[in-house]
Amino acid sequence: MARYTGPVCRLCRTEQRKLFLKGNRCKSDKCPINRKALPPGKAPKSRQGKQSEYAVQLREKQRLKRTYGLLETQFRNTFEKALRMPGKTGENLFALLERRLDTVVLRLRFSVSRAQARQLVLHGHVSVNGKRVNVPSFILKQGDRVELLASGKKLTLVKDALQEVGRAGVMPWLEVDPDKMSGRFASIPHRQDITDMADIREQLVVELYSK
Repeated sequence: MARYTGPVCRLCRTEQRKLFLKGNRCKSDKCPINRKALPPGKAPKSRQGKQSEYAVQLREKQRLKRTYGLLETQFRNTFEKALRMPGKTGENLFALLERRLDTVVLRLRFSVSRAQARQLVLHGHVSVNGKRVNVPSFILKQGDRVELLASGKKLTLVKDALQEVGRAGVMPWLEVDPDKMSGRFASIPHRQDITDMADIREQLVVELYSK
């Protein structure tokens, strides 16, 4: 399976915003973006002038794609699926991204980053409706139950991540039982409920792919 293997902190510096790709480290003073405000590469200041319409749209697409940890082909396929669904394409795109199993594992606080959530799924520690699923891109339906299997419940990283439930809870479309290490995908999320993505302008992504 193709995946990005470079330094993820470089992606945050490129986008000039925290993508929270390293979990708790991104919330600490150790986050490189706190120390290196400029984007990576040679003469970064010369690239901070007025951007074209295409550049603005591309930057927005890259931010969204990298936040969810997808490569271009995966992201484009998700967009094409959203385009075929009834309703607004941008809202459909967000709904599909949030319905991915790796995203739900992260949102249920079973992990502290999407990379960690993807690893839990790939290593077979997660079940959906009682059946083991090891495909991070698996799309959940309303009412599906997600639970860690016995092998996953023993992991210290999972126990540590679940402590966040008491401090911050989970998104309104999810239900979680920290003691049983299980959760439920209660409903399809609405765009306005995805508060940590409020600054993403998905219409720019739609316009970019519509050219």
